Amino acid sequence: MGYKAKRRWDAVLVYGALTVISLICIFPIAWMCLISLKPATESISGFHSIIVQDPTLANFKRLFEMIPLGQNLFNSVFTTLIGTVTTLYFCALAGFAFAKFRFPGRNFLFYFVIATMLIPPEVGAVPLFILMKKFNLINSLWSLIIPRIATAVGIFYMHQYMSDIPDELIEAARVDGCTDFGIFTKIVLPVIKPALASWAAITLIARWNDFFWPLLYLRKSSKYTLMVTISLLPVSEGLSTPWPVILAGTTLVIIPIILLYLFLQRFQKSGMMAGAVKG
Repeated sequence: MGYKAKRRWDAVLVYGALTVISLICIFPIAWMCLISLKPATESISGFHSIIVQDPTLANFKRLFEMIPLGQNLFNSVFTTLIGTVTTLYFCALAGFAFAKFRFPGRNFLFYFVIATMLIPPEVGAVPLFILMKKFNLINSLWSLIIPRIATAVGIFYMHQYMSDIPDELIEAARVDGCTDFGIFTKIVLPVIKPALASWAAITLIARWNDFFWPLLYLRKSSKYTLMVTISLLPVSEGLSTPWPVILAGTTLVIIPIILLYLFLQRFQKSGMMAGAVKG
């Protein structure tokens, strides 16, 4: 067997294995979406359950009757978008300060921020809950935004990217009379667009999928996010579990974030490529 033929067979094996793994990963999501379209009279067990004989949207209609889906959707979108924008801005601002400014204690503060990454966020749940209660933010959507307005991981990510920006570019802007904040908004932010887009994709997905903090801070059903609401769907109606309705809710939660990731992955790729060619 020649070298080219061997390379061709190796590629076939690799792509074949990747295809099988992808199908295994996609199957549960596809099964969930199909079950959400099945009427209650059809079976949902076994491999034959993927065949939908009489598709219906009755499960989604029932879902809208059981929970305030519109209000909960707004809560999720609001906390996800506002939380992502504020986190991007303040993480970039802190990363810029650590990367391009010289001040006493800079290294100590930066390493202290990095050290906090070793502490699980859940460790601070009780102190944060007490603070949110003192600030009257329990049952407020802002309780999901303010405590994470800047994260150690985000600051570190932005710092590492901004460290590659030439200092001469910053000094030239200062010589031209640009203020530090002007340098940040007019020069630094446009340069780090790939990093911002990549971190935005990661943060959007994390905020949308957030479950622990909304469950901790929010007490009223009208304030719940979609993740919390879907998890609290009744597990039984009479003698049966309404699995098609539950999976309809799960579909509404998962599909948007999958589409969002597929849309944002181009920015993640551009961010990685930009970092690969630096220097």
